[in-house]
Amino acid sequence: MKTDILLFSVLLLAGCSQNLPDKGLRMVVGTYTDSGSHGLYSYIFNEETADFHLLDSCKIVNPSYLTFSSDNKYIYSVSETNDENASVFSLSFDYESGKLDILNSQPTEGTDPCYIATNGKVVVTANYGGSMSVFPLGPDGTIAPISQLFYGSIGGPDSIRQNTPHVHCAEFSVDGSQLYATDFSADRLLVFNIDEEGGKVEPLVTDSPHQLAIELDPDNGPRHIVFDKNGEHAYVVGELSGKITVLDKKGENFIVSQIVDGDPSKGRGSADIHITPDGRFLYASNRLVNDGISIFKINQASGNLESVGYQKTGIHPRNFAITPNGKYLLCACRDSDEIQIFKIDSQTGLLSATGHRINLPHPVCVKFAP
Repeated sequence: MKTDILLFSVLLLAGCSQNLPDKGLRMVVGTYTDSGSHGLYSYIFNEETADFHLLDSCKIVNPSYLTFSSDNKYIYSVSETNDENASVFSLSFDYESGKLDILNSQPTEGTDPCYIATNGKVVVTANYGGSMSVFPLGPDGTIAPISQLFYGSIGGPDSIRQNTPHVHCAEFSVDGSQLYATDFSADRLLVFNIDEEGGKVEPLVTDSPHQLAIELDPDNGPRHIVFDKNGEHAYVVGELSGKITVLDKKGENFIVSQIVDGDPSKGRGSADIHITPDGRFLYASNRLVNDGISIFKINQASGNLESVGYQKTGIHPRNFAITPNGKYLLCACRDSDEIQIFKIDSQTGLLSATGHRINLPHPVCVKFAP
């Protein structure tokens, strides 16, 4: 306990900007806890000046990914472990004070949960151990026991990294009618329908007995997916190939329209992908070799991508977030123990270092409250 209190005190003093912002966004950061981190940390962040201030922390083992409820009252977080302790947590969140309090937790029944999403009715975790877990939500924000469990497949050519199933991401469509999961080891996306009440997930099937899947190029290793604001285009970053696959909505389904190289160094460690709020630029992070972020301009008519630059970062940029006003990009560099803050050029999309950084052991997820 004394160690935790000391760590929190040190971070409070050393991790904050000298100019305390008098207003700003609420931001929560998830970390790996194998190097002294407390778990989750909440901040206030001024999206005009990039000033920040630590508000609170909460002790959870490896909260490597998190999401907010739409009303900001609750936070849902994974606890990424590779054993029976793998869990999903519900926390209350006081927006004004940034205070975090655990409400309850449930086992995921799948190891290494590494992604979490919610539609307000259910919480879904993607488990790198090879499955996707679905949990109903109570009116008080608590998580009920698991109600559904779906499994990924194998079939990709990498005999080492695709030799067992991995589900890396599960994301709801913009209209909330479907759920898309990255089936990493089978080089495809799995498609699920959401019932009208939003509380049940069902595999979308064709006339064959197999679940509908969007096939990607072999050795892709799909990791994360992001949709444009209208839901007409989707973008998938392949961890193994380093490629970004552009999908266009045609009727009820998505089809591949473009594949671009997002990692010229071929590091086989591409990670996260996000679009600026104005929909003009897309960013994708790469690890293991030439750590950094690929920058693309989005064609507003076709949704296709044009490469415009590359920004080097700290070591292992596993995740990043863009401020709602599109002014800053915050990159969680796990092995540099810092969150680097870059300014976004609104005309070119290029990034420039601000010199501001948040010092924190093994940060791996940055999320702004809606």
